[in-house]
Amino acid sequence: MHRRLLIASILAAPAIARAQTQPLRLIVPAPPGGSTDILARILIERAGAALGQAIVVDNRGGAGGIIGTEAAARAAADGNTIILGHNQTHASNQWMARNLPYNVIESFTPVARLATVHHATVVPANSHARNMAGLIEMGRGGRRVSYASSQAGSASHVIAETFVRRSGMDAVHVPYRGGGPATQDTVAGVVDFYVSTWPGVVSLVREGRLRALSIGATQRVPGFPDLPTTAEAGVPFMAVDAWFGLFAPRGVDAARVTRLSEAFLAALAQPETAERATQAGLNAAPMGPAAFAEFQQAEVRRWQDMATLTGIVME
Repeated sequence: MHRRLLIASILAAPAIARAQTQPLRLIVPAPPGGSTDILARILIERAGAALGQAIVVDNRGGAGGIIGTEAAARAAADGNTIILGHNQTHASNQWMARNLPYNVIESFTPVARLATVHHATVVPANSHARNMAGLIEMGRGGRRVSYASSQAGSASHVIAETFVRRSGMDAVHVPYRGGGPATQDTVAGVVDFYVSTWPGVVSLVREGRLRALSIGATQRVPGFPDLPTTAEAGVPFMAVDAWFGLFAPRGVDAARVTRLSEAFLAALAQPETAERATQAGLNAAPMGPAAFAEFQQAEVRRWQDMATLTGIVME
């Protein structure tokens, strides 16, 4: 019997070695260039060095992140595929997407929360709206205004729709396939406003191609002393942060989850990495597996309440 076990272990050794040396696939359920992709590319070099393993980013955008997230849920539980998810893929989609092909909690193991980002309300540079009160006045002045979102059911959609309903504006929703196209059409004046993650628009605001009216932060952001917070602008209910975190398919070995968490959190803690994240408008918000699991469950409950309030359903 001992001889059979020895032979089996010898035969299994090459497979184990391959599993340890093959690249780690990091699924980003969004096109290149958005906040999720930016964060992934900031971290992969240092996290890969900590793991002793190359990390390959696999962009799989579409359907509000469902395409990439389903791929991650169906991946082998060998610890060599993880996903950089966010509040839509791993919270709000549970309530706003029809026939979701995975369960945001049961199909995954939380690995680490990495960052949060604020949402900012932006308008074209030539917009008549100089502040949030001016934007509300536009929507009440007998003209229907339009607002972009990165995807029906996304945080940008939910926050903007909540704003429209609570302010009594006459507005129409224009959904896009990602933050990039939504931002481009806002710059071009195709739509009247867009509630975007700050990293997606900060450079355009800095260049004067977009005007930011408010940001959902507790205090004014560095470098933009004239940009009021949502509380200062009279719309405190718009202070809803997006968050980003790593998930593994359910069933990945606990030791592997711990190692992945430690590697990415160590990368996030490096001063150079933290500075790059800050410059991109991201706020480091580290959490290990247990704390992140508890946080995610609370977020799922919160987004259920928001889905009920807005009645938004992603077709």
